[in-house]
Order: sequence, then structure tokens, then C-alpha cells
Amino acid sequence: MLLAVDVGNTNVVIGVFAGTELRARWRLATARDRMPDEWWVQLVVLSQTQGFHIQDIEAVALASVVPPLTSVFLELARRHLAIEPLVVNGNQELGLPLRVDNPSEVGADRICNALGAIERYGAPVIVVDFGTGTTFDVVDSTGAYIGGAIAPGITIAFEALTQRAARLFTVALEPPSRAIGRSTREGLQAGTVLGYAELVRGLIRRIREELGQEAPVVATGGLAPLVAPLVPEFLAVEPDLTLYGLRLAYERVRQHSTTPPG
Repeated sequence: MLLAVDVGNTNVVIGVFAGTELRARWRLATARDRMPDEWWVQLVVLSQTQGFHIQDIEAVALASVVPPLTSVFLELARRHLAIEPLVVNGNQELGLPLRVDNPSEVGADRICNALGAIERYGAPVIVVDFGTGTTFDVVDSTGAYIGGAIAPGITIAFEALTQRAARLFTVALEPPSRAIGRSTREGLQAGTVLGYAELVRGLIRRIREELGQEAPVVATGGLAPLVAPLVPEFLAVEPDLTLYGLRLAYERVRQHSTTPPG
């Protein structure tokens, strides 16, 4: 079995694959001060609730945008599983050309999103990942990753507003029934949720115009269920897209490393 770990700034999403089947999936808070042994104990308990033993893991693949936790999960895998993990980066042979100015700057999560989307929807394709930031990842018709856009995540944007404006307050982030709010609560929800949906729609329109074709658009990330219903351009919501892409990255690196020279 493969342990796939997607370390983000807000959440750590962990999946266990048996072949191509995602057997288990957990979304945990990103705790930067947690030690390898603490993560290990949590994994042991979680795996038991799913009816398998974490010691049955045969491989580990890691996509991380939090360097301190990268080393934590490396130590966990080496010490408790005696496994050297695959850490996804832009220098590996993944079958995904990175046609950007600085390929080393492309986050591992964005690489995995592109791989997963191509596998499921072909190319071209656009992925919108709603997390700490909202990222737009674009794959052209040749199957190459050509860049995208990065916007502040909806939660970060909302928290910044309410923390800096003395008379505003936190409200539940949910779609209001109208854009013309008749209270501070409705106004905040309209401006944040409906406004954010229009930000997403506007960027999708511009990206498609630059591509010159109607590429399918896929949503993923922990906050996708909040915004995706308001964006008719989305073909699908794939909550586990990054994990599936991480599995593909592992398989492709393994195949490349075991392929005998020509």
C-alpha cells in the first residue's frame, strides 16, 4: 500500500492507496510544532479505525509546501516504516513538461493537481484549488503545465477584512440569498462569498481566452464545496484530486527509475 501525504499550509491530507483504489483519507490541521512520533501515533490510530495496519504501508509519497513538515514526515517514514519517501518536485520525470520561467518554483501540490486532472479529464484542463490560497493551474492542449494564477484564499481574505475593520465582525461564510445585503452579516457574505465566486469566474474566462479554447475546469481543495456551486464553469469537484495526482507521480517516478536504458 502507498501512503500519500499532501502537506499544505492549512491542512495535511493523508491518503492510503491499495493499487489505484483510495482506501482511506484523512484531513488534519497543519500543526507545525508536532513531532514525528506524534504524527505517527495519530496515523496508527486512524489506520486502525479503517481496519488496516499502518505497518502494511510499502511506500510513501510526499507533496509538501511546508518545509519544516517535509523533514518531519521524512523522519517519520524512515524511522517508523523504514521507507525512503518520494518527495515530489519539478525536477522529476513525471511526463508533465513545466513550461514556466522557473520550474523549481512550481509547488508539488500544483504538479499533482495537474497530473490528476490530465489523467481524469485529458488536456487542456484548468484546476482551481481552494485552500490557504486559491490557485489556478493550467495545462495546455499538448499536456504541458504552463502556469496559472494565485489569489488569496477566501478564508484569509475574510479574516484580514474583519481583523482590520473595527466595526466588522466574523460571520458564517455561506452564500447569501441576495447580492444587496440588508445587514452587515449579509453584506459580508455577499462581498466575500459571491464576490469570490465572481473572481473565480473572471479568471477562468481570462485563462480560457488566453488558451484559445474551452478547457474543462475542475475544482478541488477544502473550501471548494463553498464556492464551486456558485461557479457554473466547473465541470466537477474532485476533493481528492491532489492525492490521486500524488499517486500518479509516485508511479511514474518508480517506472522511470526501474526502466532499463534503451
